[in-house]
Amino acid sequence: MMKSRVELLAPAGNYEAFLGAVNAGADAVYLGGDRYGARAYADNFTTEEICRALRTAHFMGKKIYLTVNTLLKDVELEDLYNWLLPVYEAGLDGVIVQDIGVLHYIREYFKDLPLHASTQMSLTGPGGAMFLKEQGVVRIVPARELSLAEVRRIREETGLEVECFIHGAMCYCYSGQCLFSSILGGRSGNRGTCAQPCRLPYQIYRDEAVLNGPEYPLSLKDMCTVAYIPQLIEAGIDSFKIEGRMKKPEYAAGVTALYRKYIDLYYERGRADYHVDKKDLRTLYSLYIRSDVQNGYYERYNGVEMITPQKPGYAGADETYLERIRARYIHEPDRLPVRMHAIIKAGQPASLQITSDMGPDGQNVCVTVQGDNVQPAQKMPLQPETVRKQLEKTGGSNVRAVECVIEMPEDVFMPVSALNQLRRDGVDAFERRYIRYRGLPDAREVPDVKQPETEPQQTGSDEKPPSDDFVVTTLEQLQTAVWYPCRRIYIESDLYVLHREQVRACMMAHGGPTYYLALPYVIRERDEEYLRRLSDYLGQETEPADDEDTASEKGSLIEGFLVRNYEEAAYVRSLRGSYETVPDAGLYVFNTRGADFWRKYCGEITLPYELNAQEMRHLAGYAHRIGMRSAMIVYSRIPMMVTANCIRKTAGQCGGTGSLSIRDRYGTYFPVETNCAHCYNIIYNSVPYSLHLQDKEIRRTGADVRRYDFTTESSEDCRRILDKRDFPYEKYTTGHLKRGVE
Repeated sequence: MMKSRVELLAPAGNYEAFLGAVNAGADAVYLGGDRYGARAYADNFTTEEICRALRTAHFMGKKIYLTVNTLLKDVELEDLYNWLLPVYEAGLDGVIVQDIGVLHYIREYFKDLPLHASTQMSLTGPGGAMFLKEQGVVRIVPARELSLAEVRRIREETGLEVECFIHGAMCYCYSGQCLFSSILGGRSGNRGTCAQPCRLPYQIYRDEAVLNGPEYPLSLKDMCTVAYIPQLIEAGIDSFKIEGRMKKPEYAAGVTALYRKYIDLYYERGRADYHVDKKDLRTLYSLYIRSDVQNGYYERYNGVEMITPQKPGYAGADETYLERIRARYIHEPDRLPVRMHAIIKAGQPASLQITSDMGPDGQNVCVTVQGDNVQPAQKMPLQPETVRKQLEKTGGSNVRAVECVIEMPEDVFMPVSALNQLRRDGVDAFERRYIRYRGLPDAREVPDVKQPETEPQQTGSDEKPPSDDFVVTTLEQLQTAVWYPCRRIYIESDLYVLHREQVRACMMAHGGPTYYLALPYVIRERDEEYLRRLSDYLGQETEPADDEDTASEKGSLIEGFLVRNYEEAAYVRSLRGSYETVPDAGLYVFNTRGADFWRKYCGEITLPYELNAQEMRHLAGYAHRIGMRSAMIVYSRIPMMVTANCIRKTAGQCGGTGSLSIRDRYGTYFPVETNCAHCYNIIYNSVPYSLHLQDKEIRRTGADVRRYDFTTESSEDCRRILDKRDFPYEKYTTGHLKRGVE
C-alpha cells in the first residue's frame, strides 16, 4: 500500500494567518487559543474563532491542531475541560501537548481526540516514542536535533505519525529542557513566555582565556529545507511543519505557498528532476529570516556553520511583495455550491433540503430540516421570490446556493423570521454533516481537579525530618558523600561506566544508603553501545554472597534509576530485573494529573524547579495521599540548557581541555559542561541554587526527601554544603521558591 502524501502544516498566530495558510496550500494548520499555548505573545484565537476556523478548514478538506503545549498548574487544569469542550465538539483534529499530566487528563476525558506529543517533550528515539504510544499518542514531534536517519527509524519501528520542522526559527536548547529565561527573569519557555536570552551576545572562555568565536554563540540560524524536500519525504515523515506563530500572516501564506509548490513538484517529477529556482530561494529568504539559513540537524550533529555570527535580528521584507501575498491569499475562501429545495405547504411544518455533490469522500451530502408550521394565507400570501431571497442569504457560512427550488402549491403565510430560522437550521445541519461534527464526549460533567489547600498538608513532616539524597558526578564527590547519613546516592552513569571498579569498591565499603544510577540528560541512537555496556555491567552487578545468602538473593548493588527523558524510562523498563524509576525534575511532574500518570510506573516524583513553595506543598501533599514519595532539590547547579550544539566546537576547540564558560554582557559567567561521551552540552546557572537557609520552608512543603545535586563542586565544597555550615559560595539563588513562574 502506497504511503499517503506528506502533510504540509502551517502556523497561524491569528485568523488572518489561518486564511493565508489554507489558501496558500496548507493541508493543516496549528494554532493556539487564548490560553495554554507556548506562544503567549502571539495574537492567538478566541474559542469562537477556533470553531469558525474549524468549519472553514473542514469545508476545504483541511485539518486544525490546537496547541496545549505548556506546563499547567492545577488551578489551570480546573478550566481545561470547559475550554476544550466547544472546539472538541466542533471537530478539532488533534491537540499538541507537552505536559504529561495534561496528556493523561485529555486521554481520560476526550478519549477520541488525537494526541500529538510536542517537540517540548524532547523525544529522541523509538523507545520514548513507544512509551508515549502506550499512553494514546498517535503522532510525535521529535526533538529538532535528530538526524534524518533517527527520524526514519522512529517512524519505522513505532508506526507513529512523525511531524518534523522544515522551516523557521530554531531553539539552541533541546526544546522543553531550557530554564534560562525562567531562572534569569521569571519568563518561562515551558509556560509560553520565553524572553529568548539565547539571542543575546556571549563571550566564550576557557579557564581565564577568551576564545575566539562568534559574538552570538547560542543563536542558531533559521532553518530552510526547501532544497532538501525529496530526502525528507523519502524518510517517511508524515507532516512537514513550518515554524512561525509569532510572525505575520504574510509569512504564513508566502512560506506555505512556496513549500506547496515544491512538494507538489517532487510528487510530479520525482527526485531526479527536482530543482529549486534561485528566485524562489531569494523570496523565502526575504520572509523574516534571521541572519542566514541552514537545513537544521538532519545531516549534522552540530557545528559553527549553524550559528549566527552577527546580531540575530530579522531581515525586513519587500512591502510590495507582502501586498501581493495579502491580495492573493488572505481572504475568506470560496464557498461550497449547494442546491436548496423548500416545501412550504399549509398545515404542515416547512421543510428545507440542502444537497451537494461535492462531499469530502466523493459522495453527495444531503440534509433535511423542518421549521415552523405553515399557515393558510389570510391577507397577504407569501411570495416564492421572498422565500428564495431569504433562503439564499447564506453569507457568513461556508455554502452558497446555486439553485433554490420552492415548492409552494397554495397561498400560505410564514413570518420572515421563521424563514430565516429555517435557513439557519438547514445550513447549520448541512455544515455539521459535511464536516462530521463530533458532538459531545463521553464525559458530560466537568472533571474534579485537586485544588491547592490553603493550609499546609499534614504529612508527618514536623515529627520526622525529610531524608537526604545525593547526586554525584565525580569519584571525589562520591567518596565524600558516603560519609554522610542519607537515604540514597544517585551516581551519574558516566562515572559508573568509566570508573566502575572504584565506584563498586566505594559502594561495597559503605552499605548504608541505597545506590541508584542517574542516566544522561539525553540519549540517542549513538548511545546504544553505551546502554548495552551499561546493561551488561548491571547483569554482573550483585553483592557478594555471605555464608547464608546466595548472590542472587542479595541482589544488585544498583537498585534504581533517575531518568531524565522518556527514552530512558523505556530503557529501564526493558532491563531484566526489578529497578525503581524516579523521574527527574526535567520530566516535569507539574500537577496532580502528572503524579497520577507516574504512579503507574514508579513510587516517587521529583518536584520541578519552576514551582513555588506553596505549589510544591500542594503537589507533595497529593503525592502522599496516593501513596507516592516526593523529592525536593535543595542544592544544585541548575541546568539552564541542554544542547546538541557544542560551545567548545563553536569556539574551534573540539576535543580541547580546560574549564569552559560563557560570559554575558553584564560580566556574568555561566559554567559549561561538554559531555563528549553523549555529545551534548549543559549550560549551568552562574550561581548555585541553594535552600540552606530555608529549612522551615522545606519542611512545610511536606517533601519526603531533600536532594543535593553535585556537579562542579570539589570534595571540600561538598563537605561544607553537607555540614550545613560555612556555605562555600558568597552568591546563590533560591530560584522560584518564593515567586514561582507566571
